[in-house]
Amino acid sequence: MRARWDIFCSVVDNYGDIGVTWRLARQLVVEHACDVCLWVDDLRAFERMCPAIDVRQDLQWQEGVQVRHWPAEWVAAPAADVVIAAFACQLPPEYMEAMSAHERVPLWMNLDYLSAEEWVVGCHKLPSVKFKGVQKFFFFPGFRPGTGGLLREAGLLEQRQAFQQDASAQQHFLQALGVSPTAGARLISLFAYENAGLASWLEVLSTDGRATHLLVPEGRILGDVQRWLGLDRLAAGDIHQRGALTVQVIAFVRQEQYDRLLWCCDFNAVRGEDSFVRAQWAGRPLLWHIYRQDEDIHLDKLDAFLELYTADLSPDARAALIGLWQAWNTEADMAQAWKRLLEHWPEVSLHAETWCLEQGLQADLATALVQFYESWI
Repeated sequence: MRARWDIFCSVVDNYGDIGVTWRLARQLVVEHACDVCLWVDDLRAFERMCPAIDVRQDLQWQEGVQVRHWPAEWVAAPAADVVIAAFACQLPPEYMEAMSAHERVPLWMNLDYLSAEEWVVGCHKLPSVKFKGVQKFFFFPGFRPGTGGLLREAGLLEQRQAFQQDASAQQHFLQALGVSPTAGARLISLFAYENAGLASWLEVLSTDGRATHLLVPEGRILGDVQRWLGLDRLAAGDIHQRGALTVQVIAFVRQEQYDRLLWCCDFNAVRGEDSFVRAQWAGRPLLWHIYRQDEDIHLDKLDAFLELYTADLSPDARAALIGLWQAWNTEADMAQAWKRLLEHWPEVSLHAETWCLEQGLQADLATALVQFYESWI
């Protein structure tokens, strides 16, 4: 009998958390033949990522995954064999009681936030709290051996490499989105939180000697783009040019389309967790806008990743990349930081592909979760 998996997702970052859990749920179904129920407290946010979702339905099936609305007032439901609380969300007390009454004690895991910090290795798979005989375990995604790895579907890197080697496939994909960059233009995607440093970056792109085509999926950064352009309104489908910079707003797309958008671009600015990982699988230089936390804890996480990610770069290229990321995440002036990065473009481009392939040697997150369950039983 196949194990039943319940994944609980409380939407905080609109797309990062639901993006991760939706990818995980589908991969567990497709590649590991698991019965998966994804509990989501905000179906409206989920709808942007999965347009087939009916926000009026409390229970529905999407791509082999049972999707259930997680209501504020819990309705009794049986506990699963494997229970995942994504990003430290608190399970309903009634569900925890159901876990304790389960015929066989479930495996209860807290799927934590992605981090490159060294302490993660020591905490991965450690027991946490216990509730009436049900033990919770920490499960940490990560970049280092000894962590849970990253979400990566089977054959993803091979698909990506084939797509990037097929200019016609890229052209057709972009045309379907209404994107037709001029020949030789640098293609950049921008998905970020609000950032006061954006104006200085757009300014330097607009005065560059090389044309840039900037693709902006609908999201929180759109207001800053609109202000820099001096417009009263900016929406999907709009295209505006300022000097060497063409700005194009595109509609929010499904995850598989977003992956291919990243694969098409020369440089990707991403945010949160889901798009951050997918940009790494694109094998292209990237810029991460990390989710802000109290007391600037997020900057420690940023520095930990940069230390790991830039370890094999030359000192000058390393300093340039770190300088750009730090400027972006402190909302500082981006002009000089961007120019310095361009001086090392061949090296950082090669490094992005090398890093991707090295990370691809580790077990993926879904497989690591299944293996942990199999060893636990």
